[in-house]
Amino acid sequence: MPKHQHSDARPAFRRHGWSTVRTAFASIVAGLLIMNTLGFSTPSDDDLLAAYTAANAQPLVVAPAPTADPSVVADAAGASDAAADAVATVAPLIERPTYSATPGYETLISGGTNYDWAKLVLLKGEFPMTDSNVTVLTRWMRQENYVNTWWNRNNPLNNGWGSGGGGGTGRYVSLVSAAENAAEALRTLPRYSGIVAALEKSVPTAQLERAIWFSGWATGMYNNGAHWSYAEVPVVKAPPSAWGR
Repeated sequence: MPKHQHSDARPAFRRHGWSTVRTAFASIVAGLLIMNTLGFSTPSDDDLLAAYTAANAQPLVVAPAPTADPSVVADAAGASDAAADAVATVAPLIERPTYSATPGYETLISGGTNYDWAKLVLLKGEFPMTDSNVTVLTRWMRQENYVNTWWNRNNPLNNGWGSGGGGGTGRYVSLVSAAENAAEALRTLPRYSGIVAALEKSVPTAQLERAIWFSGWATGMYNNGAHWSYAEVPVVKAPPSAWGR
């Protein structure tokens, strides 16, 4: 049976090598001890800590700052400019037409003046209720009746249509009926077509007045306009009874 052979030689143990850092630290400590032996002061704990720190210093590597992509920067700048332009741009104001309320029948009847009656004729005849149309109608009423009694016989324009008086001397039951018949006469009889056209277009007062003079409404044609007054017509209110109230 074979025997195990034993070597009398002692096994060699591997020695661990000292690192460079440890060697440096040991050298510093040894140097400090030698200095103490030679009469120098004994190193303090702070001195030993400083020596250790110097021996174990780690290098500091600073990474370069990242560089932004120029295309990304340009896109961001463009977006900012677009947003600023959008804020700075003010949408233009939209001009909307203004509308004024047209007074109704009861409003005009309650007003009860010669101007209200002129407007009632325009309303009944579906003519524009403009200043020029109202001005001419009130002048026309003054030519047919005195201003202070413009509601005489409830027939402000001395209209023979539906009043029972062929020469314009008839009477209506109320000023409301008179307005209805005046509008109906203008819209019905062909000889008044010039007045209707002028009222519908709301022409200047001189054109409308000329259409009235030569329409045959008055046989004397107001002396071809020579008897027509252009003075301002005062506002005069008729009694409620004339309106059927």
